[in-house]
Amino acid sequence: MKYLKPIILLLLTLSCGYTFGQTKKYILVLAKAEKKMLVLDYTTLNKIAAIPVGDDPHEVVTTPDGALAYVSVPVMNNNGHEIDVLDLKTLQPLKVIDTRPFYIPHGLVYQPGKLWFTAQGSKSVAVYNTITNQIEQVFGTGQDFTHLLSVSKSGKRFYTTNVESGTLSIYEQKTLPPYLPPTGVLPANAKPRTEWRQTLVPVGVGAEGFDIDKEEHELWTARPDGKIVVVDLNQQKIKKTIDTHVAGLHRLKITPDEKTVCVVSVKTGELLYYNKKSYRLEQKDHVGQGAGIFMDAASNRMFISCTPNNYVSVIDLISRKVIQKLDVGRPDGITAVEVF
Repeated sequence: MKYLKPIILLLLTLSCGYTFGQTKKYILVLAKAEKKMLVLDYTTLNKIAAIPVGDDPHEVVTTPDGALAYVSVPVMNNNGHEIDVLDLKTLQPLKVIDTRPFYIPHGLVYQPGKLWFTAQGSKSVAVYNTITNQIEQVFGTGQDFTHLLSVSKSGKRFYTTNVESGTLSIYEQKTLPPYLPPTGVLPANAKPRTEWRQTLVPVGVGAEGFDIDKEEHELWTARPDGKIVVVDLNQQKIKKTIDTHVAGLHRLKITPDEKTVCVVSVKTGELLYYNKKSYRLEQKDHVGQGAGIFMDAASNRMFISCTPNNYVSVIDLISRKVIQKLDVGRPDGITAVEVF
């Protein structure tokens, strides 16, 4: 009996240690009306916290360890220059990154030590070093409304839609021959050079939301005139144009199994399911005026920000049924995060 008490205390200590050491998993939703980032329980979607952000939050990304979230605050009609940094362990604001002289930050991609963002007011894509807290590289697109962004895992290729110019920028880091001077004679020490080069693909005015398959073979994008455009990324040219006859197409995402492309209309509230292989329409539903889509592969759920309707539609990807509607004031960017 005299040994029982110490054993119980030891088990309690280990139990407490395990509890405190457990990871936490959240769904993060930007609420423009509230100027908050809502932190929801990953499973129940009950609200846990609401973290203050800037006046016009649009996109959110997190670090791999779940410690930090970055939120773009473009303030589109007033030359915004703010990206908010939030502490996901304390669920509190941490600091504000001033992106000047690069204005209207919007699309975000985080890679270790680097935060990529579009600066659509400056027709650029910039790279912010999160260790030195400085912008270390800038890529000019020369295009209007450089909006959303995707960066390859290698960091040697990126894609961005230029909405008002109607183009897709494909930027690649390439090894090129030595520069040949006007004399036509190479210097004795001439060596190959590594430079970034841009290719523009004309995808049509208004093309905004896009997604890329895992092998980076195809990029799908959608336009408000009802057209879906499929780009062959190896050939860097348009492969297929699909007329959906649905106005207001805004965002799209490829499902985790890569079999289906889901497209939303911010005008009609329709959700279209297209077979990725055959390019045929499989299903059409009405779920709300979608302005953004997040695919959560771990739970087979799709989250659609219905900004004009003030709710988020949560859809089960297996049954393709709406399983929940979350009341959120003008929702926009959504992601999932595991905080270690």
